[in-house]
Amino acid sequence: VERRLARITGGTLPVALGSAAAVTVAGALRGRPVRDTVGAGVGLAVASVPEGLPFLVSAAQLASARRLSARGALVRDPRTIEAAGRTDVLCFDKTGTLTHGRISLVAVAADGESRPVESLHEEQRAVLAAGLRATPVPQQGARLEHATDGAVTGGAEEAGVERSTEKSAWCYVSSLPFEPSRGFHATLGRMEGRLLVSVKGAPEEVVERCATREGLPLDEEGRADVLAAGEKLAAEGHRILAVAELRDATVEKLTDKAVRDLDFLGFLAFADRVRATAADAVRRMAAAGVHIVMITGDHPGTAGKTAAELGVLDGKGVVTGAELDELDDQALDELLPGVGVVARGTPVHKVRVVQAFQRLGRTVAMTGDGANDAPAIRLADIGIAFGTRATPAARAAADLVVTDDRLETVLAALVEGRAMWASVRQALAILVGGNLGEIAFTLLGAATTGTSPLTARQLLLVNLFTDLVPAMAVALRPPRPEAAERTLHEGPEVSLGTALTEEMLCRAVSTALGATAGWLAARLTGGTARARTVALVALVGTQLGQTLLAGGRSAAIIGSATGSLAALAALVQTPVLSEFFGCTPLGPVAWGIALSAATAATLSSLFLPALISRVGAALPLPQAAAATA
Repeated sequence: VERRLARITGGTLPVALGSAAAVTVAGALRGRPVRDTVGAGVGLAVASVPEGLPFLVSAAQLASARRLSARGALVRDPRTIEAAGRTDVLCFDKTGTLTHGRISLVAVAADGESRPVESLHEEQRAVLAAGLRATPVPQQGARLEHATDGAVTGGAEEAGVERSTEKSAWCYVSSLPFEPSRGFHATLGRMEGRLLVSVKGAPEEVVERCATREGLPLDEEGRADVLAAGEKLAAEGHRILAVAELRDATVEKLTDKAVRDLDFLGFLAFADRVRATAADAVRRMAAAGVHIVMITGDHPGTAGKTAAELGVLDGKGVVTGAELDELDDQALDELLPGVGVVARGTPVHKVRVVQAFQRLGRTVAMTGDGANDAPAIRLADIGIAFGTRATPAARAAADLVVTDDRLETVLAALVEGRAMWASVRQALAILVGGNLGEIAFTLLGAATTGTSPLTARQLLLVNLFTDLVPAMAVALRPPRPEAAERTLHEGPEVSLGTALTEEMLCRAVSTALGATAGWLAARLTGGTARARTVALVALVGTQLGQTLLAGGRSAAIIGSATGSLAALAALVQTPVLSEFFGCTPLGPVAWGIALSAATAATLSSLFLPALISRVGAALPLPQAAAATA
């Protein structure tokens, strides 16, 4: 934002100084007193520079942050709102973000047959018992760290399955906890006087360590058959884990290398229903041009099925973390624009994805909740932590904390960010466009009479009544619910490109027309002081009228515009104040001239955009915010 505003201000400053010099020279050529000509030039220069731009944008960001806090999104830095408005890539996990976050065990597969938890046969019960042994034993009153572990424990309770058998009790010895880089959880226990290694984890990791399947030798072809059976379960939208054991183990301490020569037993299948509201949020963000990337630890088949249900893919592909590991940065940069899902992804992959999109010039938002996600969250242009699940490290790294864990709240932040850009565009048009109209009117008057039509004090009055309160009301205006879809499509490139140029020109032309019409009509029917006062009222009235058109039904904008006009009327009609500012109290005819000129010029602004667009097509207009660098 600062760079864009600096460019706008930098472009306005030479115009203001050049116009001030022109007014001074015009007065000198007409033989006007030096004091008057220099004073008029200095007054125009001071009044024409939009010095309130940075404050206005900061206020708009703070207002957006406050509105988001009421919706369950805590913004660490108001500048996050500006980044949200520029976001065109959103990376997130599946569990709890797109789904209900309540994983449950729904089926167990053994010996080629998959059965629901409520009707397991002995073969499936044996697989579930082994999976339960490969699950951490929860401490009394404590929750298990991983949702899948809780789902295994809950499913076993529902099916009446325990770690021990009727013949022998199982006793815990040690374990290897699950890590993304490991891909499985292993537990060493003692049963029937022998050591038993129980493993559950990603099929590709577990099956690779298996030497037998239900006691029979397992070769490469057999492993492929096992993985194909897992693929079939995953294609149904289930998250799957493979279960295997090593009986009569000889190890005394579990290590990664010690987990081998396992006997494959079967699969555990889990489900987590997709939230309908999340699917709608994904659709709306994708329609607004945001590239959605789901980075999940799930099996590619499971992730692809969920992504297709949500509409995340939309012609994009599914890749695995292992495939990303084989790519260098250049190859990754070429691949990612066509990727919608990264399956079997780890926090390391999240970091690489963020860096790759940033190399492509994209603005990236990254969600996460674990301590391992903190580097990717911190690295992203806007890091998002989901509050109820987020670790302290993830919350500390995030720019935005979503307290209700809903993707819809992220969508609200995106709408607020883009609405801020639209509001800033309209406020900039008020400030810069109005100032350009004042310059045009002043130059016209100076060329005609040799002096500025308005005094330096009157020019400052114009800024007081048209820039400060009305522009602030426009910048602070909340996005209208009925305009949310349109607002989503208005990023900074739209808001601060041709649209801003046209709005500024429209406002400048209308302002100059209103002031000139009122001034010329008043000169024909009265003296100089009366003409100046009519011009002042017509100029302020035209700008306030355009502000009302831009503000729609906003009570704050209506109140600020009518309040400013009433304050101007009171100042003009109060003799002492009127004289101090070089005005004179106006009668009914003069007020009629001023208000008629302002009304006509305001209404003309409804037709000017089409005319300016035609002119711009024939003679390309400069981009007000070449702003986009």
